[in-house]
Amino acid sequence: MGPGGGFWNTISSFIFFLPFFLGLLVLGVIKGALFCPLTTLIITIGNSAVIIALWPVHLFWTWYCIARTKQFGPILKIFLLIIITVILIIWICIAIIGTVLGSVAYGFLAPLFSTFEAVGEGKTNVFTHCIVDGTWSTIQGSFTAVRDVSDVCLHSYFSYMDEHLFQDNPSNEKPYEIRVHHLLGGLIMGLLGIIIDTPVITLVALYKTPYMLFKGWHQLFHDLIGREGPFLETACVPFAGLAILLWPAAVIGALIASTLSCLLLGGYAAAVSYQESSMILGFYYIITSLSIYDEYTNDILDMPEGSCFP
Repeated sequence: MGPGGGFWNTISSFIFFLPFFLGLLVLGVIKGALFCPLTTLIITIGNSAVIIALWPVHLFWTWYCIARTKQFGPILKIFLLIIITVILIIWICIAIIGTVLGSVAYGFLAPLFSTFEAVGEGKTNVFTHCIVDGTWSTIQGSFTAVRDVSDVCLHSYFSYMDEHLFQDNPSNEKPYEIRVHHLLGGLIMGLLGIIIDTPVITLVALYKTPYMLFKGWHQLFHDLIGREGPFLETACVPFAGLAILLWPAAVIGALIASTLSCLLLGGYAAAVSYQESSMILGFYYIITSLSIYDEYTNDILDMPEGSCFP
């Protein structure tokens, strides 16, 4: 069926395909429910054991590398030792929680996706593939995930530290050091950037949210009628239809992400002010960041060029 097959042909294809899709979905969910506990157990126990066992070694080696390197000055070393210690304490909690959540998601979704992939083009004996695909391969993938984490913790980490922190600093270069007299100005501009950017960017995002909502719906319905984009393949029609229903949630998520991005976008004024040794340039960055955000969202939403900011 060509892209111009028409609306009613699309609806009929969707209706005929729906039972087939639901059958694959139920089968994939059953396989995911069966293999998710075992996969979660393998990945959680394996990764948690590696992370917890090597955490004291990582902490000691990080302290040793920072204290021994000649690339950092004494004040920066003290600052890094404090920050790295806090990060590593938080890291072990986040890593274990992320391992559990990631293993659950992988154990459930991998068999589900493999079930749909089994009916792809070029596959023979589709029924057997629908049953078998995503079973043993998911278990193998869980062991692969544990091995990858072990490689990172055992080899990549130590190689990175040796490569970057044990290099001799050239004699004509000074070690990196914190310019204490510029810290206060940077902190002030970072706080000011967050205070200014957060309400302004939130208002701009709220102003453009309805446009994003209706423009997205317009494009999705246009693709549905013309069998273009995500609706080109019949197998993708249910997922694309779900995208139409969930598009408002995506718009709300974009709005929340824009608000949260103000913390980084505005806070970066501290880095600009510190790097350039000028609070004035930090303030200029705050104003410029608002215009950049406005222009960027115009490009994303294909709105007319021009910004309401100078």
